[in-house]
Amino acid sequence: MYRAPQIKNVFQDYLLKEKFSGAPASLYDPVNYILSLQAKRARPVLSLLAYQLFKDDLDKVLPAALAIEVFHNFTLVHDDIMDEAPTRRGQATVHKQYDVNHAILSGDVMLLYAYQYLMNTEFVNQAALFQHFNHAAIEICEGQQMDMDFESMPVVMIEDYIEMIRKKTAVLLGVALRIGAMVGGATADAAEKLYQFGTHFGISFQIQDDILDTYADPEKFGKQVGGDIIQGKKTYLFLKTRELLEGHDRANFEAAYYGDASDKVDQVLQYFKDVNVKEYAMQVRDAYHDLAFSYLSSIKIDEARMEPLLEYTQAFIQRES
Repeated sequence: MYRAPQIKNVFQDYLLKEKFSGAPASLYDPVNYILSLQAKRARPVLSLLAYQLFKDDLDKVLPAALAIEVFHNFTLVHDDIMDEAPTRRGQATVHKQYDVNHAILSGDVMLLYAYQYLMNTEFVNQAALFQHFNHAAIEICEGQQMDMDFESMPVVMIEDYIEMIRKKTAVLLGVALRIGAMVGGATADAAEKLYQFGTHFGISFQIQDDILDTYADPEKFGKQVGGDIIQGKKTYLFLKTRELLEGHDRANFEAAYYGDASDKVDQVLQYFKDVNVKEYAMQVRDAYHDLAFSYLSSIKIDEARMEPLLEYTQAFIQRES
């Protein structure tokens, strides 16, 4: 049985062999650029780990795993344009490295190649693969639009935030597991449970990300702690603090959060501390984590086959960066 680091290496080797080429080079250079940046490759690794629950010959599932990774990076290219983000994974974003028009068109061709790789996956019911992939892709677009809408909305409910991160982030983890399992020959019930595991795990993962952005050790986190506060993002921590505060305290908190004072982060952190919001966030994170793993534990799989997936996903929740 392969552990996650070995599986990641198998995927990386495959990705290098499938380097994008063609004319004009100016279309494909940005594609190779974004795919060459240092990345965890969580989604293809999850696909391969899910496949390995049922079969051992990883070659069969590699095209599907690449489809998911290329699609994921397509969304990053376009999201970075919308967010006007200057960096991605410590390097210039595609639209900064090249320009916006190149980034849009190269992102478009990545989307088309994602479907090409999915079509190249040997599976008896390809229509089902496309159905699940398309459903996730549509929800990801909906989640991105919700996230953008939240920026101009005066009030966002916590349940709406959870739904946004489910769509924008979690469903791609879920469908990566589902497709890997399907190609591996899983029953419909097992594939559905792996999808539910991935989706709820993804929500837990994102809430952990919210917590890390504010409370991580700066040396381990690898990026500026408090970035969400500086940007005034409506994270779980902000929404729960706003919910717990009343009257003038709520108004003063919002003024601090959306202001630009030199000590903005310190001000906001004090409000977070006053209402113990970190503890609330950890409870919600753990609830989604436990629900996710209840789906996983209900699948009847040999423990030795399940261990690499358990090991990998638990490490993500316990991460400090």
